[in-house]
Amino acid sequence: MADDGGVGDGRDRTPSARADVCVVGSGPAGALVADRLASAGKEVVVLEAGPRFEFDRRREQQERHIRPGMGDPWEMGGPRDDYTTAGKHYPLNAARVKGVGGSTLHWQGMVMRLHERDFEMETRYGLGADWPIDYEDLRPHYAEAERELGVAGAMDNPYAPPREEPFPLSAFPPSYSDSLFAEACERLGIDMHSVPNARNSEPYDGRAACQGYGTCRPVCPSGAKYTAESHVEKAVNAGARVIDHAPVQRLEHDESGDAVEAAVYATPDGTERRQSARRFVVACGGVENARLLLLSESERYPDGLANSSGAVGRFFMDHLFAGAGGRLDEPTRQNHVGFITSECHQFYDDADPIEGVKLEFLNYAGPSPVIEALHAETWGDELLDRLLDSYGTHIAMGGLVEQLPDAENRITLDPEREDDHGNPVPHIEWSLSERTRAAIRRANEVQHAILEELGASIEWTVGPEATGPAYHQMGTTRMGNDPAESVVDADCRTHDLSNLWVVGSSVFPTGGAMNPTLTIAALSLRAADSVAGSL
Repeated sequence: MADDGGVGDGRDRTPSARADVCVVGSGPAGALVADRLASAGKEVVVLEAGPRFEFDRRREQQERHIRPGMGDPWEMGGPRDDYTTAGKHYPLNAARVKGVGGSTLHWQGMVMRLHERDFEMETRYGLGADWPIDYEDLRPHYAEAERELGVAGAMDNPYAPPREEPFPLSAFPPSYSDSLFAEACERLGIDMHSVPNARNSEPYDGRAACQGYGTCRPVCPSGAKYTAESHVEKAVNAGARVIDHAPVQRLEHDESGDAVEAAVYATPDGTERRQSARRFVVACGGVENARLLLLSESERYPDGLANSSGAVGRFFMDHLFAGAGGRLDEPTRQNHVGFITSECHQFYDDADPIEGVKLEFLNYAGPSPVIEALHAETWGDELLDRLLDSYGTHIAMGGLVEQLPDAENRITLDPEREDDHGNPVPHIEWSLSERTRAAIRRANEVQHAILEELGASIEWTVGPEATGPAYHQMGTTRMGNDPAESVVDADCRTHDLSNLWVVGSSVFPTGGAMNPTLTIAALSLRAADSVAGSL
């Protein structure tokens, strides 16, 4: 009988005897790479730290999210996911998933392209860093990524970068509260436009159209929202093999130190296995990508694998949240839609401060009446009065604010705390610059102006002192042309090792203020072509 590593599900977790490519991680980056390479006839093995979450459990997971005391639907937490933090607290486990599909299992699904300025921040403004590629280099891969994910959108954004074709799916219509915002924005000369979403506005790629459950984050029971499970399944159908419950402990290189020989992974019974391959792709997220390279230290690489530049773990960035909300003396129909349908890029390219700001018109202000009722300690008329008072008149805006790279914001290893396999956990050092705080204040000013024009009584503001991350971990294995200043090249291949690629948002030299997943997908498709061309 095959050795399942003590999981008890009968799946074989022993290494494959032959592999062209070993991919570490099965989120959107790893899944797209695996599918592209397996479809090209390559022998692909994917090592995933977490479990498979079967789709027929989605309703159960939705129940866990809605009802009190049932725990995280994606089973995050405990020694496996431990971490430490310094400076401004970074709540790492609040929005990540270890499992087949990665963070797309619980993401909101917003997908927009970076703007042209985002690739040229140092050249244009003398800040941050330039990418080794520009928008035109990535433009065809953006189009391909939109087709792969199934993006619903409209050609109505006057501030968007140039594109070559319409979106694969038609945009979702504006919500009722969007129409309220639109009147105020028109009077203020502020442009609203639709949001590209990786969720089906109509059936696409074997997935249903959106059913309007409203629990998009963290669980979509209908399968309309894209998850990387789609491309994992395609990769498997093309011949790839996925080994779940297999956290990679370290990468081992050959005697010369020029190439990786094996990924050493552990199974739940504590057994370590070695998966060899001709090529390796690290795709386990902005924090774990850096951590794995740091854990893979050797005599040749005493500061961590692929770290001759010293940049592994440094330049950690996220997007900061800015928001404000309150009440209107009229129905707003908030919480009827579980995702964002309208936004504004007007304050992005010509921002002052330079850090970009993307404004969002939220569709889920105020408490959900279902969740509030389930959590209530009252019943009958008292509960009904409470729900009638709290629901339907809330309104709110959000937004993402750019954080420029800073070498002192970084991921290191904490020698004082270990995970469930005895490895040091990631330590996050994170702080905000005054420039970033000024950009958040600017976002709040615009949000307040719109809400006041709307006639809302503003009851809360998330500003510079209260802000938190959007959980878009970026920059810890940055790309660049100079091996002394970066970890990977323009194709995401490491400068130090000829057969090792790193994909995901960790390679971003700057992060802009746009949700990163479409750029992750585009870069991953580009990197997959590079890996294929090397075989």
